[in-house]
Amino acid sequence: MYKGQRITVIIPCLNEEQGVEQVLRRLPDFVDETIVVDNGSTDRTSEVARSFGAQVIREDVRGYGRSYKTGFASATGDLIITLDGDHSYPPDAISYLLEAFLHLDIDFLNASRFPVRDPKAMSFINKLGNLILSLAVSVLYFRWVRDSQSGMWVFRRSILKGMKLTSDGMAFSEEIKVEALKKHGVRFAEISIMYTSRLGETKLNLWRDGFYNLWFILKKRFS
Repeated sequence: MYKGQRITVIIPCLNEEQGVEQVLRRLPDFVDETIVVDNGSTDRTSEVARSFGAQVIREDVRGYGRSYKTGFASATGDLIITLDGDHSYPPDAISYLLEAFLHLDIDFLNASRFPVRDPKAMSFINKLGNLILSLAVSVLYFRWVRDSQSGMWVFRRSILKGMKLTSDGMAFSEEIKVEALKKHGVRFAEISIMYTSRLGETKLNLWRDGFYNLWFILKKRFS
């Protein structure tokens, strides 16, 4: 519980036994519910997560978005916080993000990775791709979004009602932000965090996922 708000943390994982251990070790004590969505791991991800007291949900249909939708369906907290299981997002920034969220009195807070201060955390081509995708979202929805692809968010669980979340893949990250921007009465903000190098093997296919995400956001805007 944090200042009267029940907190759920959701972590999607695919073969992240190394990273998820470090993430769970660093979660603040006030987190009420930790949900690790195991998206078909073949390593010890689930075993490691359970050893730290996390609720593990197995989702065998592959996909970043699919994992999150499965996690959302089981969440009971007033506020949901998301981050990846590869330790690239800072668990110890959760208090900072919650303070900003409550101070700004908003409904959805996006943790922007920019400016990237760790030179090893993101390649130039990744930075360029993120810039293009964020510009596309900003132009299409008339609201500046600095990091449309960030995977760390804080939001009120109540705003999920009525959101049309269709993506099961990597495009889910931009889709949930677009849905927050579109939804009447939802207050949206961004704040920078320290983004670092991931632990373990990357699951991102740079060109395939980048072009698909651009196509997805164009289709969503004009369909």
